Amino acid sequence: MTGTNTNENAQSTNKTGEQLSKQEFPQQTQNAPGMTTAMTPEPDHGEFSWKGLKRLAGKRALITGGDSGIGRATAIAFAREGAHVAISYLSSEIEDAQRTQEIIDIDGKGGCEIFETDIRDEARARKLVDDAAEALGGLDILVNDAGTQQGRRPRGFADLKGDDMRNIFSTNLLGTFYVTQQALTYLHAGSSIINVTSIQAYNPSANLIDYAATKAALTNFTANLAQQLGPRGIRVNAVAPGPIWTPLITSTMPQESIENFGRHTPLGRAGQPSELAGAMVFLANNAEASYVSGTVLAVTGGEPIF
Repeated sequence: MTGTNTNENAQSTNKTGEQLSKQEFPQQTQNAPGMTTAMTPEPDHGEFSWKGLKRLAGKRALITGGDSGIGRATAIAFAREGAHVAISYLSSEIEDAQRTQEIIDIDGKGGCEIFETDIRDEARARKLVDDAAEALGGLDILVNDAGTQQGRRPRGFADLKGDDMRNIFSTNLLGTFYVTQQALTYLHAGSSIINVTSIQAYNPSANLIDYAATKAALTNFTANLAQQLGPRGIRVNAVAPGPIWTPLITSTMPQESIENFGRHTPLGRAGQPSELAGAMVFLANNAEASYVSGTVLAVTGGEPIF
């Protein structure tokens, strides 16, 4: 990947649905949380395809877990739409975080600040928000994308330990609570909160019992918060991804499941992180989604969420 103007290459590099349906995922594995460069093929985050229309010009956005996967695709799209973005990452993900920052800075479409933290720690999660707001000069958009799962349990529920459950809930649910509550210090009328839930909230897989439970909770969290913050003019929504090709898959799922990843969906394939970006930009954009709050937007390849 080079530092060329990515938008100029959009027509030649943006894959069609038919091309994506033929994309193969060979068996592979890596340690959690996983790295983008260790994946075959590497995910598409919209580096060469997203064209900005200034829909988020002047906005300031914090994206947790913005170093890779859906978070990276969101950061790239927001920046190309004119937003100044901040992303958080774990210390082991610094290479991915720096690459996200590099892509955005090369574009010259908006700045990108990076912050290493672990949102499972309440003090660090709250400090992340304060530091990001200071660096950005305020906060208009919060995307709660940071999350984890563990699907490598041969005996399923019998292999689930209390520490595993605490880790998943602390990251996916409590971390989101800490960050969101602290963000309310800075968010204002016209601001937007976007949570990342999952198809697992509606159609849970047997081996993801803890992960699916947190995503179901986040769905209710979204609806509850939308009701509470509506009078303040703050919109709260969620995106529910289906099977998306990210480092989380190769680092937490059995490698024998990789070859057929996403084939069970009505569209017959996995999605790419770039295919979530449009939903994120829509929900963040007051011009297009000014009356959209308390909803979950499915990006699932046809799997229903009702």
